[in-house]
Amino acid sequence: MSQVVVVGAGLAGAKTVEGLRERGYDGRVVLLGAETERPYERPPLSKGYLQGSDEREGAFVHPPDWYATHDVDLRLGTPVASIDLGGRDVVDGSGTRTGWDHLVLATGSEPRRLDVPGSGLEGVVHLRTLDDSDRLRALLGAAPRVVVVGGGWIGLEVAAAARAAGCAVSVLVRDPLPLARVLGPELATMFAELHRANGVDLRTRTDVSEIVADGAGTHVGAVALADGTVIDADLVVVGIGAAPRVDLARSAGLRVESGVVVDAHLRASDPHVLAVGDIARAHHPFLGTHVRVEHWANALHQPSTAAATIVGADEPYDRLPYFFTDQFDLGMEYVGYVGAHGYDEVVVRGDLANRELVAFWRRAGRVVAGMNVNVWDVVDDVQALIRSRAVIDRDRLSDPDVPLGDLL
Repeated sequence: MSQVVVVGAGLAGAKTVEGLRERGYDGRVVLLGAETERPYERPPLSKGYLQGSDEREGAFVHPPDWYATHDVDLRLGTPVASIDLGGRDVVDGSGTRTGWDHLVLATGSEPRRLDVPGSGLEGVVHLRTLDDSDRLRALLGAAPRVVVVGGGWIGLEVAAAARAAGCAVSVLVRDPLPLARVLGPELATMFAELHRANGVDLRTRTDVSEIVADGAGTHVGAVALADGTVIDADLVVVGIGAAPRVDLARSAGLRVESGVVVDAHLRASDPHVLAVGDIARAHHPFLGTHVRVEHWANALHQPSTAAATIVGADEPYDRLPYFFTDQFDLGMEYVGYVGAHGYDEVVVRGDLANRELVAFWRRAGRVVAGMNVNVWDVVDDVQALIRSRAVIDRDRLSDPDVPLGDLL
């Protein structure tokens, strides 16, 4: 009987084993996870669960008995130490070897660390796991002064949660604006204004030089900036991005270039190995390039393609990149891909000042990405504009009275 081994028991790993069973795969399935919690989703960790509006159980991908019911050998607390491509097995931390006919890597990402003096002090935390979110949730109730280092999605969502918990919050960003590299200055400004309007002390063009200990010498007491400024802090949350966990793949001899390089069917340089989620740098048929996206939607949807590939179906992964955020009273969805070619302009339809709009990134008159802010049920229309590759009249694109569905 054939056997599929999935390394990484997060959302991507859990959806891979689900996809295999849904597609009728009747071989053995083994899911190996380093954490002791059964697979869960990560968006609630910095959003609803962190703020106390979502229940803990809601983060889990499946009920506790799902894995046994679907004949999935779920092994938690089992980190994988190495992969033997020639012998077609994996070796876990205890030295146990598990053979495979197909191997799926779903090892995800890990937070980047702040490399400054004092970064190991108590009260300096990262947010990646459910345990991290539990700990941070408790700390926010006892830390009146919070400093967030980093102005990406996680940093800004944590800042919003900290303000909701009544904390004084400072956000430190190296760039001129938070999210500038993702959204460009036109829309990044909106997020800066949102946080400042909600009482966040947002400081841009700043570098942290040291995390300063309190009087006891073991806990954070302040954050020192390169310009000499010192900001008092009871808690420091580091959110400066994440790095894909590719050491296993690289050590095994798989092709790794800013992620595990895979084709549109998610096959790695060894065709019996697949990669899904954060680590997968996949060839995208529509975009015509390799893309690696560290967002929930890839972890949710790529596993179906991986399962299809394993059972012999021809279903390349061609969903457009998608992500979302909730901060204060702002809800947003983004779909598309600007990529290395950049964009010529951002066209806004709606009210930017009141943060109720749809924005379009255009290149050569064509929509390459779109973002709806506090406007709902338009993602399908935005995707249709992108996939059409049509040159859209700018005035009609910006006119809220012209339905998006009528632009094609």
